[in-house]
Amino acid sequence: MSDCLFCRIIKGEIPSTKVAESSTILAFRDVNPQAPTHVLVIPRVHVASLAAADNPVMLGDLLSFAASVAKSEGLEDSGYRVVANTGGDGGQTVDHLHLHVLGGRRMTWPPG
Repeated sequence: MSDCLFCRIIKGEIPSTKVAESSTILAFRDVNPQAPTHVLVIPRVHVASLAAADNPVMLGDLLSFAASVAKSEGLEDSGYRVVANTGGDGGQTVDHLHLHVLGGRRMTWPPG
């Protein structure tokens, strides 16, 4: 999708600070971090949201990739949170499926 912010990041049209990548997934630092570590994990193929995702293998790969990012960021022992905001009421601001990997501080509950 040509006007999607994350698709443009994938294409290299918009710079990002890459953390990790594979042929199907990109992880990069959030420009507005909500924790000391805040990494976004996105599929390279455009999927609007978790509600629109219909590929369980891709979803499993995203979650596994998020866990590997957390480990590489040194969050495995202290703990971290993985969040998928979906839709307006869920707090999704970019219409491209993405996971937030948050850590480096104690997370509170409820989150919002």
